[in-house]
Amino acid sequence: MNDYYLLRRAWARLHTPIDGWLFWLVIAIFTLSLVVLFSASNQNLDKVTNKFTFMLISLGIMWAVANIKPQFLMQLAVPGYVVGVLLLLGVALFGEVVNGSRRWLHVGVTRIQPSEILKIMVPMMLAWYFQKHENALRWQHFGVAALIIAVPALFILKQPDLGTATLIMASGFFVLFLAGLPWKVMATGALLFAASLPLVWNMLHDYQRKRVLTLIDPTTDPLGAGYHIIQSMIAIGSGGPFGKGWLSGTQTHLEFIPERTTDFIFAVYAEEFGLAGNLLLLVLYLLVIARSLMITAKATTLFGRLMGGSITLSFFTYAFVNMGMVAGILPVVGVPLPLVSYGGTAMVTLLIGFGILMSIHKNRPLIKR
Repeated sequence: MNDYYLLRRAWARLHTPIDGWLFWLVIAIFTLSLVVLFSASNQNLDKVTNKFTFMLISLGIMWAVANIKPQFLMQLAVPGYVVGVLLLLGVALFGEVVNGSRRWLHVGVTRIQPSEILKIMVPMMLAWYFQKHENALRWQHFGVAALIIAVPALFILKQPDLGTATLIMASGFFVLFLAGLPWKVMATGALLFAASLPLVWNMLHDYQRKRVLTLIDPTTDPLGAGYHIIQSMIAIGSGGPFGKGWLSGTQTHLEFIPERTTDFIFAVYAEEFGLAGNLLLLVLYLLVIARSLMITAKATTLFGRLMGGSITLSFFTYAFVNMGMVAGILPVVGVPLPLVSYGGTAMVTLLIGFGILMSIHKNRPLIKR
């Protein structure tokens, strides 16, 4: 009897910080991802095992973060942001060049992609900053916040990594928006951005310009820049209402779909499970977003609301950009499908975000200071 009581107490201690809805929705998406990855990788069990291992590690990290109080997370904001920017500087000076991009930095026995750290640290830094000035927000505070976003974004654009830089700028903008950025400022910024497009176009690399032009008409270069989009659209369209069946996707298994385990895994999924499968995945994503928004709405501090809102809207952005990219309505920018694409770094980043949401939910009765 005592052993049973001790086991129940141990389970309760482990389970307490975990939000049940969010946890089981993540598990459902993970399960779906393993099924798709097995087919996309041509039944490569090693890749599926690696994905499963990273899942367990990521879930462990999520649980650990969920146990950290938001007050302590706020204390990590400034040093975490500074370390992230210094690592980006290290990438610029000593980073490893892979496929023409300098994005990785060797640290001891492994290598890391510091830009992934900034996906969490930029909104956390901004949430801390606005929490600190909550009672006296002025226009100059939004100017400082814009600088906080711009510094890492410029480093990442230099690598070059337009996709990650865009996502980091988006996560930062979400915090500014939720903190009360005036509509006039947003409208002015949109007009200035539109006016600067010719300059931005000239600053883009050749391959980035080609991606934009290919989006308009992928048939202009069907065997080059347009190949990814054409093949993914063929796969999605050929799936029909109910798909061709698991392990039966012709575009997938005849290897027409490039990057089919990472950026273009949604094309594999859509071909084999069709519209019905797409709707199932969309429902799971929408439920994750809805639950995250509920947690955000119940947060009792400005830091919690800003951080929760940024994490939720960023998750939506990742899913929207990837699906739009694969469906041919957005340029190819190298954004993975959240929780589904193969790869450990992005998965860990997302689950750190969910861990922060769980921490905010668990500690919502606490006062902010």
